[in-house]
Amino acid sequence: MRLIGFALEAYTSAVFSETRYALNGHLHVAYRTSREGPRDLVFVSSWITNCEVFPELPSVQGWVEAMTSLGRLIFFDQPGTGASDPVTPGALPTMEQWSDSITAVLDDLGSREAVLIAIDGAFAPAALFAATHPSRTAALVALEGYADPHADRAGGMEYEEGYAASIAMWGTGESQHVFNPDMPWNEEIRAAWARMERLTASPNTVAVLGPLAAELKVGAVLPTIRVPTLVLNHTDDQFIQPAQGKYAADRIPGAKYVTLPGRNMYHFVEPWRSSFQEIAEFLTGQQPEVADDRVLATVLFTDIVDSTRRAAEMGDRDWHALLDAHDAVVRSQLARFRGREVNTSGDGFLAMFDGPQRAIRCAMAIRDAVQALGIQVRAGLHTGECEVRGDDISGIGVHIGARVSALAGPNDVLVSSTLRDLVIGSGLGFEERGTHELKGVPGEWHLFAVASG
Repeated sequence: MRLIGFALEAYTSAVFSETRYALNGHLHVAYRTSREGPRDLVFVSSWITNCEVFPELPSVQGWVEAMTSLGRLIFFDQPGTGASDPVTPGALPTMEQWSDSITAVLDDLGSREAVLIAIDGAFAPAALFAATHPSRTAALVALEGYADPHADRAGGMEYEEGYAASIAMWGTGESQHVFNPDMPWNEEIRAAWARMERLTASPNTVAVLGPLAAELKVGAVLPTIRVPTLVLNHTDDQFIQPAQGKYAADRIPGAKYVTLPGRNMYHFVEPWRSSFQEIAEFLTGQQPEVADDRVLATVLFTDIVDSTRRAAEMGDRDWHALLDAHDAVVRSQLARFRGREVNTSGDGFLAMFDGPQRAIRCAMAIRDAVQALGIQVRAGLHTGECEVRGDDISGIGVHIGARVSALAGPNDVLVSSTLRDLVIGSGLGFEERGTHELKGVPGEWHLFAVASG
């Protein structure tokens, strides 16, 4: 049973346009935009994006939704990567061509000016554009940007080391966690990043473009930038040192330099709120309140035991009638124990609770009540941090709950040791079910079955 859904395709289709192409000379540049807004915001990436996939990544959804509140968000793929035209080793793109991609996209959109949001290695072409086209640059925002990958480094990992690590892990998604150790991580998140990497560039393309990005130096250009500029750096990023951002900010007249706690290279993955608030205040003069959508909750997964066989034996009509009765029982117990239904799929439910003891007692009540229907259910529970996104929830807490549920047997109410420890003194009894490795979750986990008595 897979009840963990982000509804990403539906969200992206509703908010973002279909991918289109702009011409940068003879090269086609793929781009995609959100709805119209008070200003245009161009996300200037280096060479690790695919505009077809990037806005749909679970890890960036919160940031993307927040940024679209500030204006029309525009993603594009530089030539050589993503959905844009490929390049060959004999005709590698230049920094001028990368800068011209911004012009091409804005021209195709009929946009007069835009805010440039540049990440790490993309700062160089963004800075060149801002200096060359000040009338079309409303502002320049650098997120872990650097003017020279080798300038003002004090400790941490050298560019070549980080690049070599990225090459070795390309297509697996693992490097994203290395570069962003504070980002929530599980097997689904890794797989999503891995797919994005593979659809962005092949290993050979990365091997060709990586050294090129290392040669981009714009120190001499910085004093000529005359647009409002904000430079943001995380204090403990081991790959891009805060001093590298300060090096750039000190050379741009009037630039604002801000450091924020954190170890991530990316500002668009968790935790992203403080960075977004700085951007919003810089662009609008106001720092908005951003709801924290991460909460501690107890998640409950249930599903009917042996449902496929039962459905085949009963036939569609009787099976659907039984499912309706099952659903009514589950919803009645959720209401009784203050649980919130999150999702349902066929024969199972995902629900969340603000109290661990209520969650367990609800699972027991569901297990006992459905036996009158001639069926058995299994249930798995865990208490952990969850990300709340509208009516859906996600995150490592949900992932662990799903893994616990997969190990439950008929009539089992199986819980993690985390949850068991939270209800000591409740009168609930537990039976040891051993130590397990949960797929995609670090370490070993002790599981317990709630005693029937």
